[in-house]
Amino acid sequence: MIYLLLDNIRSVHNVGSIFRTAEAAGVAKIYCCGTTPSPLDRFGRKRKDLAKVSLGAEDMVAWEYSEDPMVVVKKLKKQGFQIVSIEQASNSSDYHEVRLKGKVLFILGNEVGGVSKDLLNVSDVIAEIPMKGKKESLNVSVAAGIALFRICEDVV
Repeated sequence: MIYLLLDNIRSVHNVGSIFRTAEAAGVAKIYCCGTTPSPLDRFGRKRKDLAKVSLGAEDMVAWEYSEDPMVVVKKLKKQGFQIVSIEQASNSSDYHEVRLKGKVLFILGNEVGGVSKDLLNVSDVIAEIPMKGKKESLNVSVAAGIALFRICEDVV
């Protein structure tokens, strides 16, 4: 079982794209945390801008909003989830080397600061996608696709 946690992702288009990719990859649930836009606006109406990008995937993947991502991580750790942050860090592992076991929560961070230090500190694994060009990082929705389709290829 694979879940995603979106940590303060700012772009509604990135979130919509992640929903679409997550549905295609069989993700069971997405947690929208902090400032991450959810499929519903603050009035409970469906967000047309997100739906335009996700092409209806927001109705196919279970999701939940949580102000505090640490609450979600602590709850899922107690349920036996392996916590994997997708991030560049001094203690990260090449994503090719990451081996998953059982239930997995992938954490994806915001477009500028990445995954918060607090979340990195409680992660079981920090998986890094090596950059071969001059750019320091990928778009968060692209990183989500790589993680879901490359790291998870052996997870049922």
